[in-house]
Amino acid sequence: MQSTFFAIVSRMKYIDRWALMRSSRPENLGEHSLEVAMIAHALATIGNVRYGRSLDASEAALIGLYHDASEIITGDMPTPVKYHDSRIRDAYKQVEHEAEQTLLSKLPADLRPIYEALFEPKDSPQDVYLRKLVKAADKINALIKCIDEAQSGNTEFSRAEDSTRQRIDELAAELPEVSDFICEFLPSYGSTLDELL
Repeated sequence: MQSTFFAIVSRMKYIDRWALMRSSRPENLGEHSLEVAMIAHALATIGNVRYGRSLDASEAALIGLYHDASEIITGDMPTPVKYHDSRIRDAYKQVEHEAEQTLLSKLPADLRPIYEALFEPKDSPQDVYLRKLVKAADKINALIKCIDEAQSGNTEFSRAEDSTRQRIDELAAELPEVSDFICEFLPSYGSTLDELL
């Protein structure tokens, strides 16, 4: 039996983000997911090395890689619209869940449980913490986009930057890994390659 799962997932590159914003450089879902996966892996690694946690950093990366996969079907709903009120948020969460189930149904039955574990949260404290780190990585990536846009002279993202920084500050109060990443790694974003090297 042929499976279309990975062919569908490969279409992340066609889903544009920040649809309601004028961007100096477009960003697609594939780019975003890769960066979220890398940041989530870093956050889990920081947690293990510095805070004595026993997190599966590879799993954090995989959850991050697939965290927005439903948007291949739904498209990217802008945050201000998605969270405008609880009815819209709850309805959209249901739509996302249905889209995830559609994607998972495209896998061979023997592989499906492995990928379901990435899409479906578990009740274990470790999984709950990993998913918080992935959410933080998602917000950090959004902040990086805002910084990039500001560096390009685009003021369109200034309110998004302020609200994203506020949300990251809230997450950092609960997740020390986020504070570490923000202090140590965020300042170099927006630098030129010569400055970075």
